[in-house]
Amino acid sequence: MNRPALLTLALLCGPSLFPTSATAIQTQTLARQTVQPQAAQTQATQTQAPELRPSRSLPVSAVYAGALAFSPDGRWLVTGGGEGLIQWWPVGGQSVEGQSGRGPSLRQPGAVTALAFSPDGSRLAAISGDGSVRVWAVQDRALLLTLDPETYYVTALAFSPDGLMLATAGGDNSAQASAANSVKLWNLASGRVQGSLRGHGDVVTSLAFSPDGKTLASGSRDRTVRLWDVAGRLPLRTLGGTLGGHADYVSAVAFSPDGAALASGSWDGTARLWNVQDGRLQRELRAPGGPVEAVAFSPDGQRLLTGAQDGRARLWNAQSGAPIAVLGGHSDGVKALAFSPDGRTAAAAGGRDRRALLWSLPASLR
Repeated sequence: MNRPALLTLALLCGPSLFPTSATAIQTQTLARQTVQPQAAQTQATQTQAPELRPSRSLPVSAVYAGALAFSPDGRWLVTGGGEGLIQWWPVGGQSVEGQSGRGPSLRQPGAVTALAFSPDGSRLAAISGDGSVRVWAVQDRALLLTLDPETYYVTALAFSPDGLMLATAGGDNSAQASAANSVKLWNLASGRVQGSLRGHGDVVTSLAFSPDGKTLASGSRDRTVRLWDVAGRLPLRTLGGTLGGHADYVSAVAFSPDGAALASGSWDGTARLWNVQDGRLQRELRAPGGPVEAVAFSPDGQRLLTGAQDGRARLWNAQSGAPIAVLGGHSDGVKALAFSPDGRTAAAAGGRDRRALLWSLPASLR
């Protein structure tokens, strides 16, 4: 089985939680009595939220559209496809030569499953289906580094805010779970691992640095989100678990721009907002869409985008949890999400529908 197929299988497994005692059943029944009316109201409101049609459709791949990222200057959207193609698309008003308004491109081995720009926009990191991470120079698309995490597949990456470090996570189905489920911190000047973070009980699926770079968040198939002290390489706290946490594996994490809140998305069909300071759950967002596979905050932190398996992205008020709009158009699940740096455009990659869609967000919804 090839690595992209193995990665897909690895991320599609997640046991559900069931009550195992009379007390647990009684507690769950009481929770249903108090929570379900509120959930029903949320779903009813969600169906009344306006549905926006995409303003642009980009043919990312002949196979699979699994990754995207806006450049920090807002001029480009970069997408990654199942055949290893990384494509630049002009979105900031500049004109380009070539076919269908495409910009530059490059190709790497295997499917591209995640992309991230360095904060200054000079480098682009990409997960490759051959089990490596490649770092490219944006100006001339020269290969700068090939990082080998020594895992069979890589699931997540994130640049530190100062651009000096790259965090990666992956898995290899090793019997040594602590090693297989670790997060590696790379020094980008040397291309070497400068530290590892261990503690998750299953594969780490998602990573995000806090805006000040002091904290790293990791989401895992063990249903938890962990916060780490980057400098000390030490765990700070675990969000979730059996009490108040996700009921299935965590697929996405994102910090708010001010670093005060953390959003997590899960295959339990919810997105959750956490207080970073004390680890408390602030809000649960649920909509009829199945597993939540991607989350993203708007640049001002007032809005949250969630992407679900039903092919829709949903825009929420990050403060109140009220649904604002539904972004439709994909025929497969949303695999990646991003806001443009000015917050006026949202983008989503649609997996097997092989496209990336862009929505222009009206001022009233921003």
